[in-house]
Amino acid sequence: MNLHTNFKKAVGSIVMTAMLAMPLAVSAQTYHETAAQRHARAVRSQRAHDRRHHTTAKVVGGSAAGGAVIGAVAGGGKGALIGGGIGAVGGLVANKIRKDQGVKKREEEGR
Repeated sequence: MNLHTNFKKAVGSIVMTAMLAMPLAVSAQTYHETAAQRHARAVRSQRAHDRRHHTTAKVVGGSAAGGAVIGAVAGGGKGALIGGGIGAVGGLVANKIRKDQGVKKREEEGR
């Protein structure tokens, strides 16, 4: 009977050890994100940030206003119209560069 009790204790100890070690084995599995997934997540994050802060409108609108002011000083009403158009195009280019840099930074940071 003593051998039987010792056997039960040994089996119980093995089972308890296995049950306690199971969460450690499960947490050891890691998820590796592909470059495409990381890029897509960074793009979504950048778009959400820009939508929330109206960043595109601020950059393009500010550039157009600045171009219109410079054009008005240089050439009156017609100059303001031309300067506003050139400023808006410049703002679009600057905004595209800003977005691309933001996505790249978010990819590096893992956001």
